Amino acid sequence: MSLLSRLFGKKPDALDKPGSSEEYKDFRITPKPIREGGRYRVAARIDKVVNGVAKSHELIRSDTMASLDEATTFSVAKARQMIDEQGDKLFGV
Repeated sequence: MSLLSRLFGKKPDALDKPGSSEEYKDFRITPKPIREGGRYRVAARIDKVVNGVAKSHELIRSDTMASLDEATTFSVAKARQMIDEQGDKLFGV
């Protein structure tokens, strides 16, 4: 990301086509690695319907990977870990 982009608030390039979603313990995980230069930042969206209301949590980590496949796999693993540790608390429930 260039200096001017950082100064004027331009966000890093999110991938146009996130990885395919998967279900895990009633949650939906959608890996969404973010391209930053020649690397990919670990990121995912975690969704669940709680008490009839759709909830979503954006996971963005400081970890970066050299390949998109590696970042996608790690994004899903980190989302699963957060679900295991926090469950519905991810959404403030």
